[in-house]
Parts: sequence; C-alpha cells; structure tokens
Amino acid sequence: MKIAENLKKFRKQQGLSQKELAQAVGVTQTMIAHIENGVKIPSLAVSLELAEALNTTVDKLCKGI
Repeated sequence: MKIAENLKKFRKQQGLSQKELAQAVGVTQTMIAHIENGVKIPSLAVSLELAEALNTTVDKLCKGI
C-alpha cells in the first residue's frame, strides 16, 4: 500500500518519530504505526493533517510522486 510506505518515508525525511508526527497531527502513535504497517487507512481529514505536518500533499503521500 503506497500510503503506508510513503508515510514512513516522508516522516523519516523530516526526521520525525512516530510519536512526534502523531502529536503534530492529533492522533496516537499507535495510529501512525497502524497506517505505516498497512493495518489502517487514514481518513481524508487525517491525511490532510499528515500531509501538512510532512510538508507535502495528500496526492504525493498517496502516490509517492
């Protein structure tokens, strides 16, 4: 799943831990781990927050462009 791979890639590029990203987005660290492991798919609202926190777009987060 692209978003799982890309979330981890973008998070590491920004030098953020799962906990730091979770705090920036307003979700739990467990939720970030579940998304990165392909267990959960984030809602549109969470996807927008993730993209903003990672200085990217939802499109790039989903497609990895």
